[in-house]
Amino acid sequence: MSLMPFEEARAKTLARVSPIKDVETVAVGQALGRVLACPVRAPVNVPNHDNSAMDGYAVRFADLSDTDPVALKLAGTVAAGSEVGQEVRPGEALRIFTGAPVPAGCDCIVIQEVVEVRGDRLKVPSGQQRFQNVRRAGQDIAEGAVVFDAGRRLGPPEIGMLTSLELAQVPVFRRLKVAVLSTGNEVFEPGQPIAPGQLYDSNRATLKAALAALGVDVIDLGIARDRHEEIAGALKRGAAEADVVLTSGGVSVGDFDLVKDVINELGAIDFWKVRMKPGKPQAHGRLGAAEFFGLPGNPVSVLVTYLLLVRPALMRMMGADPGPLRQLQMPYRGAPIDKRHDRAEFLRAVVRMDGADSHVTSTGLQGSGILSSMAAANALIHLPEDPVTIRDGDQVLVIPIEY
Repeated sequence: MSLMPFEEARAKTLARVSPIKDVETVAVGQALGRVLACPVRAPVNVPNHDNSAMDGYAVRFADLSDTDPVALKLAGTVAAGSEVGQEVRPGEALRIFTGAPVPAGCDCIVIQEVVEVRGDRLKVPSGQQRFQNVRRAGQDIAEGAVVFDAGRRLGPPEIGMLTSLELAQVPVFRRLKVAVLSTGNEVFEPGQPIAPGQLYDSNRATLKAALAALGVDVIDLGIARDRHEEIAGALKRGAAEADVVLTSGGVSVGDFDLVKDVINELGAIDFWKVRMKPGKPQAHGRLGAAEFFGLPGNPVSVLVTYLLLVRPALMRMMGADPGPLRQLQMPYRGAPIDKRHDRAEFLRAVVRMDGADSHVTSTGLQGSGILSSMAAANALIHLPEDPVTIRDGDQVLVIPIEY
């Protein structure tokens, strides 16, 4: 079977999955990371009244002059939290603080730094503008306006905006359920004694952490040994309980790589093997009603394939739009990279933003078992399929790492 190009694999994966349809209503304070199931319209203006953007003096613009300073009487104070209802009369001014409601009659806030105050008299210089330093009601969000469309993933700014709209609850898609399984005779739980040639199951821990960061519900299927019935039992449980089954190991061409064979019996594989490095051996398909993603066994390969292919698919299933692959172009700094193979390659890298000297460097050794390279990285350098040599100063494509 020929290798599928990376871009085709990504497009095919996204086209294959669909958003879940179940909707629930949750408290805004519990909605972080959730995806809106319908548009949100503003029930009120934000801000809900005209208020001052600065500390200064509330005046009537008609009392001011374009050419000469004007003397006004200081008639009182308006503090933040004051009730709306005070009034600026002709020839008067009120001391006002940031966030305080603009009093009736006021259509100009003069900043305190330019005003001369002596007792209850103040002098306002010429050149002021009508409505300067006044935040108008609805200036941020107008009543009835669509604030967020369906499919918006809610982060801290969105939570703050929803709260400012006096909304206590929002409709969101239910949490996606993802079952995670590790396979192999060589992997063990942390804390168990291991012999040479055996290792601790970092893949499952890595995937569970990445899924938690994405905001899905994780079903831990544990470790299945390289026995057909054990793998089949775990996969059947995952398909019955989850929307997605995610495995690591067992999808290569070794005698004990059994996951692919079991999937072919219980479901169907859509494609297998992608023209990318790391991450060539992987299987995408269906397992009953659940989507299936079989990832490689090497720790770096697991995380790279998750970030580039699985995470976007999960976002789409959550109801969000993953958008196109986010890539930047930056100069490379470091020793030459001589790529001789015909697979798209993703090197672990560090982006350093330093103005005109912003650049990207490799984390060093790039073996697919070197998990420390992922811990050190904040980006991936994307090298095209064709053989290429990258030298110091060359422009390269960079994919920021987002969990």
